[in-house]
Amino acid sequence: MQKRYYPFSEYLKNTFNKKVYKITLDGGFSCPNRDGKISSGGCIFCDEKGSYSRCNDACNSIRTQINESMEKLSKQFKAEAFMAYFQSYSNTYAPKEKLKEIYDSVFFDDKIVSISIGTRPDCVDNEKLDLISTYKAPWIEYGLQSAKDETLKLINRGHDFECFRKAVIETKKRNIKVCAHIILGFPNENKTDMLETAKKLASLEINGIKIHMLTILADSPLAKIYEKNPFYLMNMEQYAEIVCDILEILPKTTTIQRIAGTGYSETTLHPKWVNRRFEILNLIDKIMLQRNSFQGQNYKTPKD
Repeated sequence: MQKRYYPFSEYLKNTFNKKVYKITLDGGFSCPNRDGKISSGGCIFCDEKGSYSRCNDACNSIRTQINESMEKLSKQFKAEAFMAYFQSYSNTYAPKEKLKEIYDSVFFDDKIVSISIGTRPDCVDNEKLDLISTYKAPWIEYGLQSAKDETLKLINRGHDFECFRKAVIETKKRNIKVCAHIILGFPNENKTDMLETAKKLASLEINGIKIHMLTILADSPLAKIYEKNPFYLMNMEQYAEIVCDILEILPKTTTIQRIAGTGYSETTLHPKWVNRRFEILNLIDKIMLQRNSFQGQNYKTPKD
């Protein structure tokens, strides 16, 4: 079925003219919102593993992690090329020299055609951005979660929306593509708030987006909050409807990198439906078909 939005897989195929798959890497980084530099405890939705992450063992070298993943993906999906993706925690949270050493170690094989670096907007500066701009087809994935400053304080994020906005502008100046992460369903937000986040991202003309449902993970601060005072969590249908609203707001050129995750059933406490990835994707397709809507149909070009 032809998607009514722009999947990241399509972007990769169009850009590199071959099957490209992400290799999730663990560079052994930490986070300033966990080690006490910004605040203690980290973001309330994040578990001890860095929120769904740590797919590889940081004890293994980057080369070993890449080789193992390339072998597996080549056999399973006939992958022809790969994007190295530093996912867990804040992957620019180190001196520039250390970052260069880690990033350089990725490109030992010509099959690595791109690099994507997950981090926080308050963990970059001009020197680090200049370094990242020297690599092949670079992306930076910034965790935003919400454009509402009240929400960012509630979740102990440690930065505001203006910090994110400035980071995106500086990153795009260097021809580094930007993917933003947002979370839907915070207890203090309504539909208007969630769509306002989408509108602000659209005005920045971000290159990619990952949309997540607020998920309560075992061992996260949010789990303790929810246990004491349970709050309403959207059902699958409500989530899918808002995702479709967001897709209609975003530019047609924004790649949709995630709207449903594979989930980790053993650590997901609520809502359980977030692990039903293909049901969510099919529901989103169904809603957009019923609406006869497409990504970008409600996008408004930013005013200078």
